[in-house]
Amino acid sequence: MNYSIGIDIGGTNTVVGLVDADGLVVKKEKLKTKDFVSADDYLKSVTAKIELLADSVKEEHIILGVGIGAPNGNFYHGTIEYAPNLPFNGIIELKDILETLLLRDGYNLKVTVTNDANAAAIGEMIYGKAKNVKNFVMITLGTGVGSGIVVDGKLVYGHTGFAGEVGHTIIDIDGRQCNCGRKGCVERYASATGIVITIKQMLNESTEQSLLRAINEDEITSKDIYEAALKGDSLALKCFDYTAKMLALGIANACEITSPEKVYLFGGLSKSGDILLNPLKKYLNEFLFSVFQNTIEVELSGLKEEDAAILGAAALCY
Repeated sequence: MNYSIGIDIGGTNTVVGLVDADGLVVKKEKLKTKDFVSADDYLKSVTAKIELLADSVKEEHIILGVGIGAPNGNFYHGTIEYAPNLPFNGIIELKDILETLLLRDGYNLKVTVTNDANAAAIGEMIYGKAKNVKNFVMITLGTGVGSGIVVDGKLVYGHTGFAGEVGHTIIDIDGRQCNCGRKGCVERYASATGIVITIKQMLNESTEQSLLRAINEDEITSKDIYEAALKGDSLALKCFDYTAKMLALGIANACEITSPEKVYLFGGLSKSGDILLNPLKKYLNEFLFSVFQNTIEVELSGLKEEDAAILGAAALCY
């Protein structure tokens, strides 16, 4: 049987998965991205994980290659370029370095790189709900906001390889400072990080009672806000409503350009389900140009969160 190795590089964790031809993630290895300061040390550790998985099946099977989904991953150049949520700065020659390290150890494997959200979109298209959907937008809601856009059955990369950055479209020109260096990006409002910023502002600007006041402000997480909202906490619900409104604005702008049939939500914040989904659908339809209203469905991803980007990255090897 043929196997491929898919890697999901996140700002907090990196997961390396061995994937079979049927799209089953057979084995996984993990490491904490945030524990590394040096890109060289990080890539040596990633290489060790790849080799460990390759060795587990090398006697009777073929490894087709290594696919990687990474923040600001450039499909054309095989690089990570100025990723704001990674501990490594600048341009990282991901493909060249990994192929060199692997070849040094006797593994002649081709490495293919794409944006992490693009990898999730590919995973959704091949293994998830988008198997028969030719036009869709995948939105990943994690530490940041990523996106992959598929038009006429093809992932959109554009001239530079960075097309489809919905998370870094600006929805408030005088808004929050983003890690990308600009202000008012969707990411600063609709990510797990953004929703925490919002609730802190609401707690400081309001005297309204909230379950969240019992938590040290610096320790509040998006999960805490979700759990408070589940219990009917009005401030937490207002926070989700505002988050949904800002996300809907970013998605509406993308939809005006690409006219998708579906929008899929994936990642930690999407686990909030209807608490996020219901206001998001309402605001999205309000913000859309009339010819697009009631033509776009918003759904949660059909893939397991931990496997979507791995599957999409692994599919790059075919």
